[in-house]
Amino acid sequence: MNTPARHARGFSLLEVIAAILLLAITFAALMEVAGGSIRLSQNAAEHTQAALWARTLLDTRFTLDPIQTGTSEGHFDNRYRWRLQVTPWVGPGVTAPATPYAFQMYKLDLDVMWGTAPFDHTAHFSTLRIGSNAP
Repeated sequence: MNTPARHARGFSLLEVIAAILLLAITFAALMEVAGGSIRLSQNAAEHTQAALWARTLLDTRFTLDPIQTGTSEGHFDNRYRWRLQVTPWVGPGVTAPATPYAFQMYKLDLDVMWGTAPFDHTAHFSTLRIGSNAP
């Protein structure tokens, strides 16, 4: 009895190479996505740390000392640094105080910086604080 020729079972070398190539491309794409996710998480952690430093400085600045206008700078640690600008603030439709011992609103603009050039980062925070404008 003659039986029809059987087809070879298994995969050819070309099919195996194509499967490995497809797997390599997929793996490379997944590694790129994972790397991007890690970078985004690190960036979010840095901004969170900057916000915590800013909150600490803005909550404690001028609590015992009188408010002084001008610009001051400093370091939180060896990585994060800050620049604070304090200016008198008068809202729209509000007149400046007439007496020298009245209370005055001040605007505090805080920039928190970290990193090194050309990859330095900045986060800006702003708030109002009331204080005496007594001499």
